[in-house]
Amino acid sequence: MVKDKLAQSVMLGLCLFSILMVVTIAVGLYLKSSPVLENKSLWSLLSSSEWRPMKGEFGFFPFIIGTVWVTVLAIAMAFPISLFTAIYLTEYAKSHVKKFVFPALDILAGLPSVIYGVWGVLVIVPWISNRFAPHFVDFSSGYTILAAGIVLGIMVIPLLVSLFIEVFSSVPMELREASLALGATRWQTTHKVVLRKTLSGVAAATVLAVSRAMGETIAVLMVCGCVIGIPKSILDPGYPIPALIANNYGEMLSMPLYESALMFAALILFAVVLVFNLLSRIILYRLEKTQQ
Repeated sequence: MVKDKLAQSVMLGLCLFSILMVVTIAVGLYLKSSPVLENKSLWSLLSSSEWRPMKGEFGFFPFIIGTVWVTVLAIAMAFPISLFTAIYLTEYAKSHVKKFVFPALDILAGLPSVIYGVWGVLVIVPWISNRFAPHFVDFSSGYTILAAGIVLGIMVIPLLVSLFIEVFSSVPMELREASLALGATRWQTTHKVVLRKTLSGVAAATVLAVSRAMGETIAVLMVCGCVIGIPKSILDPGYPIPALIANNYGEMLSMPLYESALMFAALILFAVVLVFNLLSRIILYRLEKTQQ
């Protein structure tokens, strides 16, 4: 009994410590952001496009739009690839295929983001500049929203595939066998039983992947172009919030208001990722409740 109570107390303490860390990060970012929030209203910071740190103008709208562009493009590319890969691996693939694919996915997930960035610079950027962009615009350097979306999408695929496989594996085998016994084909069983049963889980996994994609820094920084402005198409350069922080933090510590503005950018990113994670948890909770 003593050991059980001690173990329970230790685990409770570690759980509370994890929650405290999240709160501490949020409070720290807010306190560091307070100088710029005292000088500018929240609305002007979020809606303005003027970025002139030397004159005290900090408009985050171009960076927010750049983040949205890159994230949406990455998820739009990664979602169908990951979904059908997970369906194939859980419903159709032979054991020897799984033995080959699973280690490959683990390798992709374990690669440092800078490797993806270098690959994007050497392969994706020249392809966009020389092959893809000339069909639509007169000139493109290749360092574009599209390049960042492709690189980020490939980075997210291993995470999405693993999440989707976990979700599909939660469907009892008896449901599949019952569907097949009634004369349904393998695809009809997958479509009408597995996907319908795991729809909420798929949505939650996608939301988690979105939050993961929003915070990626180095790979996106290397290929997005880092030009301040509102991108009008995927062939324009962009400047996502993580790239803004990575590019400028450390160089402008002598300007307190500039540092505060960068901390506010981190606070925006933190808040967005927190909201997306909470949404995914709510969806998963509802999924578990419906399965009971």
